[in-house]
Amino acid sequence: MADTKQIKLDAIAKQIVADKVTPDLAKTATQLVFGDGNPSAEVVLIGEAPGKNEDVQGKPFVGAAGQFLNDMLEMIGLKRQDVYITNIVKYRPPDNRDPFPEEKQAFLPYLESQLEVIQPLIIVTLGRHSLNCFLPDLQISQVHGQPKRYKGRIYLPMFHPAAALYNGAMRQTLIDDFALIPTVIKKINDKT
Repeated sequence: MADTKQIKLDAIAKQIVADKVTPDLAKTATQLVFGDGNPSAEVVLIGEAPGKNEDVQGKPFVGAAGQFLNDMLEMIGLKRQDVYITNIVKYRPPDNRDPFPEEKQAFLPYLESQLEVIQPLIIVTLGRHSLNCFLPDLQISQVHGQPKRYKGRIYLPMFHPAAALYNGAMRQTLIDDFALIPTVIKKINDKT
């Protein structure tokens, strides 16, 4: 099953390249950073776009924010290989600028395809860009840590792990929000 899902995910990654999605971003990036982890994961974590380290290594969340993400996963008894991690935008924007709305829009169908293949129980949005792609009317500061059901999916909005690197007070908020993941999964499983 996981092999079939991985083959489908690999096909989506190839399709992004074939479709020449955001050619200007592709030109300035080293490579496509599609996603990483378990193709049958119960939890998918979605950030906004690759940064410098991600662009070099070809995997999402491998810099300092990624290390904090790994630490938080361990706190709830998970490893990177248990979850699936990706971004909305799959190429690094120049100078780590925020992705433009049209860039996020261009990648959204491919992200939706990724989610269709993986079929996670819960989608954790990391940061406002990720949240607003799925739930455009919500503000991260008001809804972080609160599961939201929308169009048959359950989202758990969280601040981006990078926020904790710049703001120490945010660190505990993220850890607390992250600690909710097992509870949310248990509630979903109890209902099915």
